[in-house]
Amino acid sequence: MLKAGIIGLPNVGKSTLFNALVASAKAEAANFPFCTIEPNVGVVTVPDERLNVLSRISSSKQVVPTRIEFVDIAGLVKGASQGEGLGNQFLSNIREVDAIVHVVRCFVNDDIIHVAGSVDPARDIETINLELILADLGQIEKRVERIRKQARTSREVQIELTILDKLAKTLDDGKSVRQVDLNEEEREAIKHLGLLTAKPILYAANVLEDDLANGNDFVQQVRAIAVEDNTQVVIVSAQVETELIELSEEDRAGFLESLGVGEGELKSLIPATYKLLGLRTYFTSGEKETHAWTIKAGMSAPQAAGVIHTDFERGFIRAETISYEDLVNSNSLHAAKEKGLVRIEGKEYIVQEGDVMLFRFNV
Repeated sequence: MLKAGIIGLPNVGKSTLFNALVASAKAEAANFPFCTIEPNVGVVTVPDERLNVLSRISSSKQVVPTRIEFVDIAGLVKGASQGEGLGNQFLSNIREVDAIVHVVRCFVNDDIIHVAGSVDPARDIETINLELILADLGQIEKRVERIRKQARTSREVQIELTILDKLAKTLDDGKSVRQVDLNEEEREAIKHLGLLTAKPILYAANVLEDDLANGNDFVQQVRAIAVEDNTQVVIVSAQVETELIELSEEDRAGFLESLGVGEGELKSLIPATYKLLGLRTYFTSGEKETHAWTIKAGMSAPQAAGVIHTDFERGFIRAETISYEDLVNSNSLHAAKEKGLVRIEGKEYIVQEGDVMLFRFNV
């Protein structure tokens, strides 16, 4: 299952946000640094209204959404790359995730301690990013030292050293590996290092309830940094989301309306994280179940079939395919077929977002 790690300084709302994401989780949220030491893990579904629509059309008995795993990683502090605040342990937890959700404190509350003594999102982001950069530099230096002698006889190692030299120069300039233009072969060559700044990242600006609808000046700081990092910002209020868990659907709607927002912003955070990983969704739908399947962008029909079962890919013959929009507009698969909207796609077909597919295979 795909993993997203929730990171940030201590006391920015990471564990509160995590608890809201996975309502049954038991992460402790306390007003002191390092209340989270072992990472908490929770699995959440990716909200997708299309599932219920397809289920209705197919009269499905079951709906199966796609899922993503969130990991609540303890707060990083300045010096984490040198072991401060149990930093080495925390950094290793980040190394295991596929994407990073960086929670940034964008609210002032004198009752909640800030480790730096004041709220400054730009400074806080720089602190975290610097520690990740230093950790990556250390990782690269160790790797170079280990393989340098092998470069005399190995062309493959020579190529890796060239890539590592390019990355080290970028990191020395205070930039992330994400900002280096690498081709697929180069990315594959360094994948085993698990470099932290190579991971896709998005920022979750944590605000008080009054700023949930429109943000504030702190959020603007985060947005400016996100533009430089070619990523996005989702405004959340961890405390509001925690309160929403306890409310009925009717009370939730009324509360959110009073704040000037249409729905809990965590509903934006989850799919934003999903898309951050370059993922797509296709569907299978029938009387038994309507199922959302996760694939990487650019996957062919046989590869997408293989996500269901390896036999589907191995014995792939064809895929009967219709777009979500065409099926919904037709209101039934039978009507869609009569209109000629169901296509027969072969092995070269690249699956599109929202495709509804039926695979024919033989093994």
